[in-house]
Amino acid sequence: MVDDLVNAYALEAQKAMEAEAKRRIEETSDPEEDHRLRNMSLHEVLDSEYLVPALCARLGAVRAALDGHGGGIAVARKEATKTGLRLVLDLTGACLTCGAAPGTLEGVRNDLEADSEIESIQFSTALLDTFDELGREFILAHGNVEFVDVSSAA
Repeated sequence: MVDDLVNAYALEAQKAMEAEAKRRIEETSDPEEDHRLRNMSLHEVLDSEYLVPALCARLGAVRAALDGHGGGIAVARKEATKTGLRLVLDLTGACLTCGAAPGTLEGVRNDLEADSEIESIQFSTALLDTFDELGREFILAHGNVEFVDVSSAA
């Protein structure tokens, strides 16, 4: 019975958070433009200024955190394969050094990897340099994402 009550409250809290995130995204974005961007093929915009906006339009609740806290994403490396896009991302703005970064990174990865055109999302090791030692250890232990070095990429 206690587990049922805990689960019921967890579901209620999740619904409330999703509704709030949706409300915040709608306040700061153009729904028609987001719809247009979501329906663009990422392969077609891979080398254009529309890539990051198209990626952001594909984000769920984590987008509210990015937008609301003055952050964003940047593409550090991109590769088109037969099975999809492999992207290496960075966080930008206020998202750098944020204590919620592990959850933000995981949310970005989960949302984008849910898109059929995306094979994998990783993050640049340069992002780790924005954290102090304790922050780096925390994000590596709890971030649930993979970091790769893009400094030697052509």
